[in-house]
This record gives sequence, C-alpha cells and structure tokens, in this order.
Amino acid sequence: MSADKTTSQALKALRETRRQWIDQAVAASKSQKQTIREIEKVLANEPATVPQIAAAVGLPAATILWFVAGMKKYGQIVEAGQDESYFRYALAAGKPQAAAEADA
Repeated sequence: MSADKTTSQALKALRETRRQWIDQAVAASKSQKQTIREIEKVLANEPATVPQIAAAVGLPAATILWFVAGMKKYGQIVEAGQDESYFRYALAAGKPQAAAEADA
C-alpha cells in the first residue's frame, strides 16, 4: 500500500514540475483544433484556395498551407479543381456531417 502511495506522490510531484509544459501543450492543441474548425467553416460553403482560406481565417497563407497539407493527408479535405495556379480545396465527402456533430 505504501508503494502505491509513494508512486502516486511521485507522479503528482512530477506533474507539478512539468505543469508549464503541460499547459503549453494543451493551449497549442486547443489553438490547432480551433484553426481546423475555422478552415472547415470556410470550406463548408464552397471550395477555396489557400490564399482565400487564409484571408477568411485571418492567418498567414504559410500557416494555412501546413494545416491544409495535414488535413489533406488525413482525408479531411480533397482537391476540387484549380483556380489559376492554386488548387481549390473542399471538405471530403461526409465531412460536413462530422463537423456538425462535433459542434453539437
């Protein structure tokens, strides 16, 4: 029993010493999820290019490009044609319902 208590106390102390990094990781995760939701809202209406998404979301195009690349890799969005030299992106089939359920 005392071994469990000692382990528990050691883990609690470790969490407290690492609290600042844990809080930073949680904040970064929340920020990323918020950005993905904002991108999904833009794409829910119609396909858009990275610069159009960046303008709508209010973040630099380079940042949006990273999010779009990740979302494309994991099947959340798909290419939907081209607008001059830029690809247009749209939500993947079935994605609007999943986004609506997550917001509910």
